[in-house]
Amino acid sequence: MSRGFNRLLDAVVRIDVREIQFNDGAKRITSGVGSGVIISNDGLVLTNAHVVSPQAVEISVTLASLERVGAKLVGWDHWTDLALLRLDLDTVKRRGLSFATADFGDSDGLFVGQTVFAVGTPHGLTRTVTRGIISNNDRYFEDSRGVNGYETGAFNTWLQTDAAINPGNSGGPLATEDGKVVGINSRGYIGADNLGFAIPAKVARTVAATLVKSGAVTRSYAGIGFRELQDLERFYALSANTGVLVANVDVGSPAARAGLRAGDVVLTLNGRKVDGRFPEQLPPIQQSIANLPVGTTIKLGVKRGDQVVELSAVTEKLESRVGEEWAFEKWGLTVRKVSRAYARENQLTDETGVVVLGVQPGYPAAQAGLARGDIITKFGSMTLTELAQLKVLYAAYETMPEPQLVEAQRNRRISLYVIKP
Repeated sequence: MSRGFNRLLDAVVRIDVREIQFNDGAKRITSGVGSGVIISNDGLVLTNAHVVSPQAVEISVTLASLERVGAKLVGWDHWTDLALLRLDLDTVKRRGLSFATADFGDSDGLFVGQTVFAVGTPHGLTRTVTRGIISNNDRYFEDSRGVNGYETGAFNTWLQTDAAINPGNSGGPLATEDGKVVGINSRGYIGADNLGFAIPAKVARTVAATLVKSGAVTRSYAGIGFRELQDLERFYALSANTGVLVANVDVGSPAARAGLRAGDVVLTLNGRKVDGRFPEQLPPIQQSIANLPVGTTIKLGVKRGDQVVELSAVTEKLESRVGEEWAFEKWGLTVRKVSRAYARENQLTDETGVVVLGVQPGYPAAQAGLARGDIITKFGSMTLTELAQLKVLYAAYETMPEPQLVEAQRNRRISLYVIKP
């Protein structure tokens, strides 16, 4: 191996995580193992969002020297499945420890058949290296919801490799022979052989730079779902490589308010021609909208039947369908705040309420008849617009238990339930 590759090996770490999960009516602490790579002298570690989440209560990083050091979450971006940690440098200095840093390579310059190496901790086996090739350098996932229900993969394509990637490899680097990081290993196909996928270094580098500055990536949202036009050009009377098909428009979104409809073909975006003939071309189109500052007016040149019209939409801040979660253990109830995206996806009238994630048998919530998927909109006379309101009510219940009247929606019907002590 080259000196550069040996340096990479010294920059790869094992990550052990303990985090809170809210399900089945209780709060539980779970443990997991993943990989990461140190990318800066001030101890920044790049890994996957599904390895370390904001619910982490303890993060331990094992360096190449086998020494363990604590770490904190710096930023998290489930849309690209990336997270950024920082080593406890005080501990590193006090104990006289050292670490190496890795360099990014050019993921755009990769070619199919090029040799690459996946480095990480598969099944807990620290500092494992597997060898393969780039099987595809521009792979598209039609629907990639891989981070605990959070949306992932809308804004980038993936590197496909036959280097073995197993559970525990997540967050480790995909590297070239000279030790340059060209991808962050993210997932493998369950039940398939030699089908692994990594986030391109170009994406990882940009997201990491934003996370270290802001802790999160702010993106614009218009509410448009696109589909490729391949094999549909004749139906829409279009020449090849012209436009992208609108597959769906989110209810109440900027695009819906602008008048965009499913079946429209977007020909131009802010005056620039759009080419969405193939699936691999869809993420860059979504990214071109996401990269705009929130509140930007976007002009859409749209073909509708035989006419071409121009529509304008003002972008909003992109939000996840997954809202804040919490456990009310004496009720045996775990919930998630209804987010704007969840409300639109499920055609709710607004963002009022919390979604029931689970109930514990025998506890007051279960005895009342509440079930997973119910949307609690009122507690007593209080309309739930914030999860904090329910936390206040729960605190009062803990000190002075009294029956609570609950209004909840199930299958678009409103019912009343009573949570008794």
